[in-house]
Amino acid sequence: MKVVIIEDEPHAAALLQSMVNELLPDASILATLDSVKGSVHWFKNNGMPDVVLMDIQLADGISFQIFEQCEIKAPIIFTTAYDEFALRAFKVNSVDYILKPVDKTELNAALEKVRSRVRSDSEQERLLKNMSDAVTMLTKKYKSRFVIKVGEHIKTVEVQEIGFFYSQDRTTFCVTRENRSLILDYTLDQLEDMVDPAYFYRINRKYLVSASAINDIISYTNSRLKLVLKGSQDNDIIVARERVQDFKTWLDK
Repeated sequence: MKVVIIEDEPHAAALLQSMVNELLPDASILATLDSVKGSVHWFKNNGMPDVVLMDIQLADGISFQIFEQCEIKAPIIFTTAYDEFALRAFKVNSVDYILKPVDKTELNAALEKVRSRVRSDSEQERLLKNMSDAVTMLTKKYKSRFVIKVGEHIKTVEVQEIGFFYSQDRTTFCVTRENRSLILDYTLDQLEDMVDPAYFYRINRKYLVSASAINDIISYTNSRLKLVLKGSQDNDIIVARERVQDFKTWLDK
């Protein structure tokens, strides 16, 4: 967790820093600031921390003046010797208001609120990303056919007619269900993004295969799998070890 401390009393600042280090061993204290002016400058020139521990009365004013000059999106834990600012504190991005002298138990409870918020935000971001990925999968247009030059002729091959793609000697081929091997002007990396992943799976750096092209699957050394593909004379088509589990999941859809 990235922490900024705003406190103009050196002893209080040192005490807060010590408590944070004890309560959050993995925390990184980005800055310890002691004035409104210095705080404004720091926030305008640095990334946002995960939490700010902020005294209200500073040497050159009150900390609410900071919010008037720059935007602070991080949660705030206010520390102060006075309670008359409590209502005003909660009008900004405050998660807690602790009266001095700061008690370690109270500070820990306030930091736990921040941790809970961070976990909740992370979970929400993950769900939103999953939704975005799902929408992309549903709306993305995959290729339905390829235009291929055969000698002096131009032909089209429907993707549904292709059993697998493979790379050899820096050339990419597609093999049709009629066992015709044709050259494509794409790399396997490009093809992997062009064809529907529901029907084609990249088993290793050389092969992108459809389930219908698989004639046999054989257990191989080191927990790997060996494939026999229709229309291929290659006897060494191996599913990369790190892809075996994902490949099984793909097959089981």
